[in-house]
Amino acid sequence: MWYRNRLPDTESSRLIRGMGLFGATSANMLEMIGVGPFITIPILLSKANGPQAIFGWVLGAIVAVCDGMVWAELGAAMPGSGGPYRYLSEAYGPQRLGRMMSFLFIWETIFLAPLSIGSGAVGFAQYARFLWPAMSPTGERLIAVAVCAAITILVYRDIRHVQKLSVLMWLVVLATVGWICFAGMSHFNPHQAFAFPPGSLKPSRALFFGLGGATLIAMYDFGGYNNVCFFAGEVKQPERTVPRSIIISVVVVAALYLSMNISILGVVPWHSAAQSKSIISDFITRLYGYRAAQVATALVLWTTLASIFAVLLGYSRVPYAAARDGRFFRAFARLHPQHQFPTFSVVFFGVTS
Repeated sequence: MWYRNRLPDTESSRLIRGMGLFGATSANMLEMIGVGPFITIPILLSKANGPQAIFGWVLGAIVAVCDGMVWAELGAAMPGSGGPYRYLSEAYGPQRLGRMMSFLFIWETIFLAPLSIGSGAVGFAQYARFLWPAMSPTGERLIAVAVCAAITILVYRDIRHVQKLSVLMWLVVLATVGWICFAGMSHFNPHQAFAFPPGSLKPSRALFFGLGGATLIAMYDFGGYNNVCFFAGEVKQPERTVPRSIIISVVVVAALYLSMNISILGVVPWHSAAQSKSIISDFITRLYGYRAAQVATALVLWTTLASIFAVLLGYSRVPYAAARDGRFFRAFARLHPQHQFPTFSVVFFGVTS
């Protein structure tokens, strides 16, 4: 049959455990940061109706730490590729309800992954309008397609090379966020950053609803700390590396988000920031002018590309794990004959995105 028989476990059919703690943590953080925080900072300010949006980031970080500890425990207990596919199968019984639950998750991934990757590529193209204001809709679509092709080529390689790329991308992303924080702190106006509207911090329905909305959006920006669970079958010492990479990712990204948000509010009044469509570009323009804003926009685009790269890396391992177990199309279990990574799965998601 095309999927029913589990494939034999031979040396040539196994993934290479070549990803260390540094690489796993960088892959998590790449997916977490992405374009999300650069777009959603104004939305958080609008939801909270003021600088109290900062508390939304704090609450989001607390929830992320709690959820991250669950993923860390699962990843350490079941250190194989596939993430939730494997957890659902084991939790509900591989021959009982777990078989159906994991099968449903596979199909959810088959439809969700291309949409997630494709939407990231569209976000990349839309943010690029700051550099090319006269870009046509056709131009946007072509850029989005080019992004999908580029990340497919980047992920289509040995996991050890993927780790090097991941770390390189992460260093540039870290430098980008660091520049934003440094620029804001060196021109920081504390009275402006913490200019809470009168009565905004008093317990009220508006405060709780505002913080709830802000926290929900912040949780979207924190998403991705569990990426390592999807490719845990390629991680060295997964019992230790997986939980450590998750906790480190959440704590570091929470500190970066909070610092970046406060830095921006210390330069751009929250009323103006809440209306901005390109908050980082507007922020840098205020400080250093349009040319510097173009550089900042290019760095944000790099961050977006890196995030899509990490998303494809994680999702491509789910159908592979299912196919290895004989629960999905055999084609998805194909490994590169020399570098042993799931070739068909990577190409499938890259093309369908």
